[in-house]
Amino acid sequence: MSRISMQNVSVMTVQYWHYSFEYVLDSIEKCGLKYLELWAGAPHYTLDDYPDRASASRKIAKMRRQIEDRGMKVIMLTPEQLNYPFNLAGREEEYRQKSIRNVARLMEDALEFGTNRLFVIPGWGLLDEPREEAWKRSVDSFQVLSKRAEELGVKMVVEQLQPYESNLVNTCADMERLLKEVNSEQMEFCVDLVAMEVVGEKLQTFFDVLGSRVRHIHLADGNPSGHYILGDGNLPIQEYIDTLERNDYTDYLTLEINDSIYWDDPHTSIEKTVNYLRKLIPEV
Repeated sequence: MSRISMQNVSVMTVQYWHYSFEYVLDSIEKCGLKYLELWAGAPHYTLDDYPDRASASRKIAKMRRQIEDRGMKVIMLTPEQLNYPFNLAGREEEYRQKSIRNVARLMEDALEFGTNRLFVIPGWGLLDEPREEAWKRSVDSFQVLSKRAEELGVKMVVEQLQPYESNLVNTCADMERLLKEVNSEQMEFCVDLVAMEVVGEKLQTFFDVLGSRVRHIHLADGNPSGHYILGDGNLPIQEYIDTLERNDYTDYLTLEINDSIYWDDPHTSIEKTVNYLRKLIPEV
């Protein structure tokens, strides 16, 4: 049985999108953590701002130096994919192909940030078209990207989403189907505990069905929706930790505190969450 500790904990940086990147690093350092799940979006970094590989690489190198100078590390690159205009299941072929190219570019970005893990969502279908048509496009996109991921040695980490975010992958069964149809060793899964609670599933189910493909966890509180400070909602945080330990989980728990009620003071939201978690798990 594994023992989860604060060494498993990383911070999703999307919470800081109204602040500078220097503020992000100062905040996480003050919280005594060193792992970042780096949100790739404005104003910190978004590939749309850099039209060629060389200019993107210069920006990434600068950010990586800032991170590593503080003894920190990027454990996964998580580009904005819900609000920014690309969709692996997009109906318009030009739109979908652009989305595939963007994700392939982001694989290179991830490696330059020092991680071989890229967070990729399955996209979504239009609500006035058959879901299966969008599903097939998503699978096709993942199959194309899997070949590039294998060439680069990158793992695509796929998360289930809440129904308002996507109509494709919302449940463990959806994840299992996606894995079977894409059929790639480059695909791993992140379980978003809030999305899991919204559809009434249990964390143990994901381990029973997906086994060692569960390689990442997004942790937040909720009621059940929301991505709140731990303790601000009513989700069973200790139960999640017990389940992870029972399944010998040794990968990362990312604190995904992401709600507009905290955006004015993101540091306090992360600090309170870290303090709450330190009461439940040891430092090492």
